[in-house]
Amino acid sequence: MRDREDPYIVIEQKGGSGVGSFLIGALVGAGLALLFTPYSGEETQEEIKERARRLKSAAGDQIRTAQKNIEERIDHTRDEIMDRVGTVREAVESGRQAARDARSDLEHKLERSKAAYRAGVEAARETAEEGGEDPVQGL
Repeated sequence: MRDREDPYIVIEQKGGSGVGSFLIGALVGAGLALLFTPYSGEETQEEIKERARRLKSAAGDQIRTAQKNIEERIDHTRDEIMDRVGTVREAVESGRQAARDARSDLEHKLERSKAAYRAGVEAARETAEEGGEDPVQGL
């Protein structure tokens, strides 16, 4: 058995997310890069400007491409919506026409029923007058 215990080292980190350390490291790295660059100050500035121009151009191209894609999607979606609106309008108009037809048919049937009722009442009156009774009282 062992007579001694193995030493343990505990390192605790309290608070902080490391963002400050990252920023300090980035600044130190940028400073060292400028100090050890093989170019003169003017050459380094021109290189930075040229890279910035290329980055700006590439970003502009990406933005134009994204804008074109969005416009195409909007146009496509607008066309689909207009097609659906047209279909809904047609369906609504078909429903209205069916309702008009059903109403006309119902009115025609109602008029026929009223005419048949009147004819039945008239026939009953004629029969009652021949027999001396009041036909409406029986109804």
